[in-house]
Formats: sequence, C-alpha cells, structure tokens
Amino acid sequence: MYFAALLARTEDGWEASDTELLDNVETLSDLADLAREASPDDDTVLVLIEQEDAWFGVVRVDGEDDPRIYVSDAAAAARSSYGEILLTDELLGREPGDDGPDLDALDLDGTEDGEDEDDDGDEASGSAEAVPHSPVGDAEILDDLGVGAKELRSLDEDALTAIAEALGASEVLETVR
Repeated sequence: MYFAALLARTEDGWEASDTELLDNVETLSDLADLAREASPDDDTVLVLIEQEDAWFGVVRVDGEDDPRIYVSDAAAAARSSYGEILLTDELLGREPGDDGPDLDALDLDGTEDGEDEDDDGDEASGSAEAVPHSPVGDAEILDDLGVGAKELRSLDEDALTAIAEALGASEVLETVR
C-alpha cells in the first residue's frame, strides 16, 4: 500500500494535503510543479511518499530551486510506480540513457511481468543490480528542519510519522492519512 502527502510550510506552520500522484504526476518535473502549487509564497514543500514496509522517499521543493530527493531503498523503489518518478539517472549516478532496470516491465506490486510474487528477486542478468539496495539522494535534505542525515538513514517503519514528528507536523499529516 502506498501513501503520498504534501507538507507545505507556511507562516502558520505546516499544512498537509494528500495526493494521488499517479493521477497527476508522470515525471519529477510534474511532481515539483504539484509541490509548488501547494505553496503560493514559494515556501518549502515536502512530498512524502512511502510504500508500506518497503521504502520511503522525500522530495523537497524550495521555490523555483531544483527538487532535492532522498529515497530510503533505491532497489525497492525501482520496483514501484512512485519510485520510478523519483529515481532519475542523476540520482542513481548514471549517464542519461544508461541501461538500468526496465522500469516499464515492472508491475505496480513490485514484481516483473510474469514473475512470481514469492520469488526472492535474485536475477542472473544483473539489470536490477544497477540499482542499489541502499539509500540514494540527498541525506541532508531535512537537516535545517531538524532531521539529520544519520537519523534519516536510520528510519524504516513509520518513517514519515517520525519525520512529521520532528517537523512538528504529525497532527496535520495524520489528518490526511
């Protein structure tokens, strides 16, 4: 199960809204535009995404600056439609056009077409090996908001709740869960 929410910092604190990313967003640029729409004053907007017990991602948009991204487990995210939006070539340290995993061949449940869900995912071909089973992106994305890189990397279950608590936004996040 997926959850995605926007947290926009305003003069009055954080405001949260849930979003159906797949209905509105196909690219990172679309996601950044959606985030900017949530903050008319170019304040900080966080897009929080999680796939239950598999991975979470944070996208930070500050005005017109390029989005900053952190993904807790790139390989798990690569098997999801939301993760496909976040895992850019730049984030994965690849040159555009490098052969990485065929994200179009993945089902929304994270398995490849024709692959059994019980399969442990070990592949001899190695295309999945191009995406690490580790965090990728800017681990310092939330430093100035009270969540350091070490703390961010240590989060697993209920990561978005822990992030929201550190930001003082847990109540507003829970209203959109």
